[in-house]
Amino acid sequence: MHRIHWFDEQIRSGRFPNSGGLARQFEISRRQAQRDIEYMLNTLRAPLMYVAKYRGYCYEDQTFRLPHLYMTDEEQRVLKYLAHRYQHYEYDQSDAVKRVAHLLERFTMEEHLPEKQQFPVFTAQPRQLQWFELLTHAIADARKVHIYYKDHDGEHRMTFCPVKLTAQFNADYVVGYEKDPLQQTPIRLESIVQLTLLDEHFECNQDTWISGWEDPMPVRKPFVAEIRFHEMQQSELWQGYRIREQKGQVCLIEFYDADVFLQHLYAAEWEELLSPGWLRRKLLKRAEEITERLSRGQNGGEQDG
Repeated sequence: MHRIHWFDEQIRSGRFPNSGGLARQFEISRRQAQRDIEYMLNTLRAPLMYVAKYRGYCYEDQTFRLPHLYMTDEEQRVLKYLAHRYQHYEYDQSDAVKRVAHLLERFTMEEHLPEKQQFPVFTAQPRQLQWFELLTHAIADARKVHIYYKDHDGEHRMTFCPVKLTAQFNADYVVGYEKDPLQQTPIRLESIVQLTLLDEHFECNQDTWISGWEDPMPVRKPFVAEIRFHEMQQSELWQGYRIREQKGQVCLIEFYDADVFLQHLYAAEWEELLSPGWLRRKLLKRAEEITERLSRGQNGGEQDG
């Protein structure tokens, strides 16, 4: 729609735009630019008329106006959330992804949020959405919270000073401290069990907590699975997973979440999982558990018969 608005403005200023100018302005293909023009003509019912003399378009009816595009609050939240996630993407092609984040931000109501209010406000999980809302108020008002969360080290209860919400590797975190602003802790939102806003405030010195939070979590390197296929793969991805290297029918495939990747292996077609050994053992154990459950069901059915 940003391209269409630009095209509309060019027409109204008497510049007779065409698909070539649209493509150059937004660095898109000529074909994509032509589709935008066709969208204006066929969907938005724009009275476009091509003027051969000027090699561009004008409106046959000068009273035409582009329809107002209404975006719901929920759609605004979705775009803000995606923009936030893309801003914190630090993996392959991160520059291109961050440009997408900038474009998404332009479609939201608040284009320039104060620094301390740059946080996601939408998530698929209702409980995490509640944590977002509460932490939003806490950060904006510099209010302490009582937080109870569970992680791999056990259970934790503390009075916490939240200063920032951020994202690392497909997960959202609140960053803050208990007593010392220089000893900041990231807490994963999905690990939070209870969260309560307190009436007590803390002094939020932005320079202090930013300088104390320089790249809190290092970029996580992917796991690599060596898999033999029946035939060579013809693209850089195997059903969404990046192929790092291919030697004949053997591919080195990157993945981050072992459980999700195992689920993919259950359904996908492949010949042999060569490595890593721990993934082979995990897959074998799962297969044995499934076989055992199927055997118990079969034996029970024979006894019932």
